[in-house]
Amino acid sequence: MLTQEDDVDIHALRRRGWSISAIARHVGRDRRTVRAYLDGKRRVGVRAPAGDDTFAGYLEYCTLRLAEDPHLWATALFDEVTALGYDRSYPSFTRALRLRGVRPVCEPCHPATGRPVAIIEHPAGQETQWDWLELPDPPGGWDGYGRKAYLLVGALSHSSKWRGVLCESMDQPHLADAQYRIAAALGGVTRDWRFDRMSTVVHPATGKVTASYASIAKHFGVAVRPCPPRRGNRKGVVEKANHTAAQRWWRTLPDDVTAAAAQVSLDWFCERVTDQRRRLDAGGDRCTVADLAAAERLRPVPKTPPIAVVTVARQATAQALVHYRGNRYSLPPELAGATVSVTHRVGATKLAIVTPSGVTVAVQSRRDTRCVVTMGLGSVAGIPGPRLLRTLSSRSCRDRNRCGDRRAPRGVRARRRPQRSGLHCRSPSRPS
Repeated sequence: MLTQEDDVDIHALRRRGWSISAIARHVGRDRRTVRAYLDGKRRVGVRAPAGDDTFAGYLEYCTLRLAEDPHLWATALFDEVTALGYDRSYPSFTRALRLRGVRPVCEPCHPATGRPVAIIEHPAGQETQWDWLELPDPPGGWDGYGRKAYLLVGALSHSSKWRGVLCESMDQPHLADAQYRIAAALGGVTRDWRFDRMSTVVHPATGKVTASYASIAKHFGVAVRPCPPRRGNRKGVVEKANHTAAQRWWRTLPDDVTAAAAQVSLDWFCERVTDQRRRLDAGGDRCTVADLAAAERLRPVPKTPPIAVVTVARQATAQALVHYRGNRYSLPPELAGATVSVTHRVGATKLAIVTPSGVTVAVQSRRDTRCVVTMGLGSVAGIPGPRLLRTLSSRSCRDRNRCGDRRAPRGVRARRRPQRSGLHCRSPSRPS
C-alpha cells in the first residue's frame, strides 16, 4: 500500500510525462501497483478485503449483546460467537469490533495509567492465594442465597491455575469446606497460603492468625501468609482470577440455572477455558496453564476434611421439605412452614435438622450436587415409618431445561416407581 506522499509523487511525475516503469523505479514499487493507483482502482488507506466478511453475520448479535451489557468482556463475547459458528481468530474478532464501533463508549471505564507495579517471582509449589468474590443478584431459586452469592477462589501463584466454590456465607465453616474442595480440585497443597486480612483467618488490626483458624491451617500443614498492609497488588493472581470469574462466567450465567448446575458450569469453565491459557515454561517452550500446574510438586490433600460444622437456616415448605444444596429433606408434617437449622460436619455423610429450641427432629443422609428427595418419617423422634431415598431422573429442577432431555439409564428407568404428588424433583443437568 502506498502512502499519501507516494500517491502525490506518482501523480505529479505522471503529469510531467514519466512512464509507469520510470515512476515504479523511482518510488521502488511494482508497476502494477503504480498503474492501479494512477487508474483509480486502488486508494490510499483502503485495503482490498482478503475474502468474505465473516463478521457481518454476527454483527447484529454482537450489537444487541453489547447494548444489553456494555461492559461484557470481548473474550466472553468471543466464546459465545465461537459456539454459534464464528471460525476466525480472536484478534480478527476484536479488530472487527473496533472498526465498526460496536461497543458503546464508557468514559469512567477507561483504565488508569501510571500506577506502579512490580513482578513477583512465584516458585513452583510455593504459594496458593485465596480470596472471596461477592457475586450480586443470584437467581431467585437458589436456596439459602440472598442478594449476594459468595465465591471462594483459590489460585496457584506459579501456574495461575484456579478453582472456585460457591458458598452461601463467608463464615469459617464454609471457608474450611470450600478450601478442602478447592485443594482437591487443584491437585494438592502448597507450602504457603496467602490471604488478605480476612477476619475469619487473621485479626484485621494485627495480622495475627486467629486461634480458630490455626487448627485448620495445622490440618492442611500450611503456613498462613497475610498480605502486608497497603499492598493491594500482593495477591494479583487470585485478583485476576476473580476478575475473570466475574466477567466471563458470572456475567454470562443464565438466570434459570440452579446453584448445583452453576457449580458444575464453573468447574467446566475452569477446565476448558482458563486451564487452556497459553504460557511459557522455564525453558521458553509453549505450554498451557494445565501443563504448568501438572509440573508443580504439591503435597497430597489430607484424607479427611478439617473439623468444622456448617450451620445454615432454612424454612420448610408446605410439604414439610427442607431445601439444601440442590436436594430436599423431609420433616415431620407438623413442621411445615417452620424455620429450622441444617447442620453437618464438613465431609460428613449425615446431616441434622434442628429446631430453634435446639431439638434435633431429623438425621438424614447428605447428598451433594444431585437432586435427591430424602424421606425420613420420624428419623430420631421414634415415630415408626419407612425410610425412602429416591433419586429421580437427571433433568433440570427448573421449568426450562438447559440441555434438552437427558434420560436416565435403562436400568434406572426400569426401577423407578410412580412419583408421589408434591415430591417431584429433577436433578440439574450439566451445561452444554
